[in-house]
Amino acid sequence: MNDTVQSRPPLPPFTRETAIQKVRGAEDGWNTCNPERVSLAYTVDSRWRNRSEFLNGRADIVTFLTRKWARELDYRLIKELWAYTENRIAVRFAYEYHDEGGQWFRAYGNENWEFDENGLMRARHASINDLSIRPDERKYHWDRSGPRPADHPSLSDLGL
Repeated sequence: MNDTVQSRPPLPPFTRETAIQKVRGAEDGWNTCNPERVSLAYTVDSRWRNRSEFLNGRADIVTFLTRKWARELDYRLIKELWAYTENRIAVRFAYEYHDEGGQWFRAYGNENWEFDENGLMRARHASINDLSIRPDERKYHWDRSGPRPADHPSLSDLGL
């Protein structure tokens, strides 16, 4: 993994437009389900709280995401800007996945992010709840080979 400090635009201080870009960039990255790629958006010593787990650094992030996407199959995520300040962004999100047995879930949550001057996330605090859904209740149907299409409804458009 590359530990070289790199710039990850857009950089703080955020405007509404750049905060929205940052959120969509994070969504697109997570939808790849590629732990190594996703980890590069975080500082080498990034701190996370994800539900009841606490992670420190990119190696922990890669291990966590590898485990996550091995059990959360056909994962699709939508994030939406909630609020922002100079170097912090709050998002709400929902994602859909199924387990090995074919049971579908929609996970709802909120994240608070803090960025360093290079635009890398140094802290992530996530609160998430899972809800079992029937296959006919799914709302995310785009092709897994790419990001959410630009014309796909947002969380607000979907009533989520």
